[in-house]
Amino acid sequence: MRLFELCIDLSDEQLDTKMVGAFGSIRETLHHIASSEKSYLHRIITRQPYRRPEGAPAPTLADALQSIRATGPGFVSAAPGITAQDTVVVDWQGTPRAVPCAIILTQAINHATEHRAQIMATLTQLGIQPPDLAGWDYLDATREPG
Repeated sequence: MRLFELCIDLSDEQLDTKMVGAFGSIRETLHHIASSEKSYLHRIITRQPYRRPEGAPAPTLADALQSIRATGPGFVSAAPGITAQDTVVVDWQGTPRAVPCAIILTQAINHATEHRAQIMATLTQLGIQPPDLAGWDYLDATREPG
């Protein structure tokens, strides 16, 4: 969330900055992360793919931030209930394939880490200090006092 919160205040020019080797612009990558996490979580919870309502307006960065604020806690809540036997059917290059939900969780983590790193590198090239997203900082921020 801290990365999204920092980026929401960037100028359009900054948000449209691209870096060679990255997914796309900062804006495109933020939207990609948010929509992917929504899709992964929906798939884990419902065992069905997420379909954006037809004709829905394109999401804003504020919408993406709101989505991230929901999916993070959603993964934390859903993860303990997933067993090794839980699967979802995924269209794998045109062929339905049962994929363990644990792999969907792993993909959500890896995917987010990769794209957040791309955004952070782009921010650094713009002279903007990205937030520290280390797991240790997350632990400290979410730990109960005492």
